[in-house]
Amino acid sequence: MSPALAVQPNDDADSALRRELYFFTLYRLLEGSLLVLVLFGPVTDMLEPPRHDLLARVVALSYLFLGAVLFAFGRRGELRGQALVGICCDLLFGILAIHAIPVAGTGIALMLLFNVGAAALLLPPRLGLGAAMVAVVGIVGEHFWAVLLDESERAITEPLMFSVGYLAVATTTSILGRQMRDSYELAETRGVQTAHLTEVNELIIRRLRTGVLLVDGQNRVQLANEAALLLLGEAGDGHRDLALALPELSRRLAAWRESGVVDDGPLQVATDQNDVIPRFTRLLAGSDQTLVFLDDTSLLSRRAESMTLATLGRFSASLAHEIRNPLAAINYAVQLLEESDDIAVSDRRLLEIIRQQGQRMNGIVENVLGLARREPASPDYVDLVALVNRFVNEYRAGHPLENDTLVATSERPEVQALVDPRHLLQVLTVLVHNALTYGRMPGEPARVSVHVHQDDRRHPIIDVTDRGPGIPERVAQQLFQPFFTTSGHGTGLGLYIARELILANQASLDFIALPAGGSCFRIRLSSTASIRRDRLS
Repeated sequence: MSPALAVQPNDDADSALRRELYFFTLYRLLEGSLLVLVLFGPVTDMLEPPRHDLLARVVALSYLFLGAVLFAFGRRGELRGQALVGICCDLLFGILAIHAIPVAGTGIALMLLFNVGAAALLLPPRLGLGAAMVAVVGIVGEHFWAVLLDESERAITEPLMFSVGYLAVATTTSILGRQMRDSYELAETRGVQTAHLTEVNELIIRRLRTGVLLVDGQNRVQLANEAALLLLGEAGDGHRDLALALPELSRRLAAWRESGVVDDGPLQVATDQNDVIPRFTRLLAGSDQTLVFLDDTSLLSRRAESMTLATLGRFSASLAHEIRNPLAAINYAVQLLEESDDIAVSDRRLLEIIRQQGQRMNGIVENVLGLARREPASPDYVDLVALVNRFVNEYRAGHPLENDTLVATSERPEVQALVDPRHLLQVLTVLVHNALTYGRMPGEPARVSVHVHQDDRRHPIIDVTDRGPGIPERVAQQLFQPFFTTSGHGTGLGLYIARELILANQASLDFIALPAGGSCFRIRLSSTASIRRDRLS
């Protein structure tokens, strides 16, 4: 929240109270002027002479001078301090003036009512009522002083009535002052809260991923959030007229205003930007201002894709569960056949292959179920060189390669890594199968290698490389997207599931184009040294 917004309510309250203090000091200046006029003006001969002429003149001139000083400095300094000094001067010089000028005593006492009331309004209740009590003591004390000196024969009734008036006015204005201060504090709190909510609303609208435009009745863009400016690109830069910036959007807005029907077809706002789908709504009922929402079609596609993947996950889990029963029956039948003495030795190799592939298929089913449930991997320390050699031998034994070649190579006799071996074997199966299927030149056999090595940071790496025609760049950008395939018989889920399995093991799977031709899919695993450091830290 900006400091200016937070200070503004305090400034308003201070300005209001200083305005009251200004009128208070102006009234004091008027009181002093009237006293001087009574003593030095043309009305002097019409009134009785003062009881104490010198005292009356000194009091009148001094009070006028102090009133002028307080008026001059009324807009500076601490507000309560000035109000307290002012009421002290008013009561001191007022009581002295009542004693020195008995003929004007009633009028002076009456004018002090406003001074007491103003002090109670500006000061806290304790000080305001204290000033009233001082005024009561002063006016009653002055009466008894004059009576004791045989200078007055007035009854005590008048001072008592003024005393009651002082207390009543001070109490009333003190209550009003407290209510006024409470109102200012409430207004300050509400102002701060409103300013905070306004900034929050602006931040929410500014950070919305949906573009928002505010267009008036003359098709001028009044406001645009960050997402709208990003979607509009150069089209929204420097143009306030919607018809000039986006003619098609302006046409759709005009058609909606006339018929109320929205054309929800995709709209291309710029050649290098994603298409958007506009939606319109009036800012207020009967208002000519319109809110235009620009939905990015890529975001909508990703949402639809997420929903599809969620549905696919549930379907895959159900399908894998159904596959388990016939797969278990196949494995059980293979075990029975292996125990039979009627099976020829040459056929037992086929049974072994069926058993191995059945176990592998069961592992795949378990991985799909784990992926659907978002279960974490179960990593273990694995020698990648031994695992890759065993995988290649089993793959060649279970898949007839004919003229194709599949080899396992390594730079070191042993490379340790922390990974779930079931996940890694399934990923290698997908990558090798794709390399043998698509990584071949026309009319030539496929040559695929699975190479184990380490990078400069000692991260274990497995490269599945072929010598085929390679993958075009536009296709390479979509390789790991679900349902993307260049084959008429594929589902487009192999590489997607492979990457998900690798990510579950805190590793990465990337495609690397080879300069000499061919493709390379690189699995980069976490090094055991870095894992030990993380655990120790």
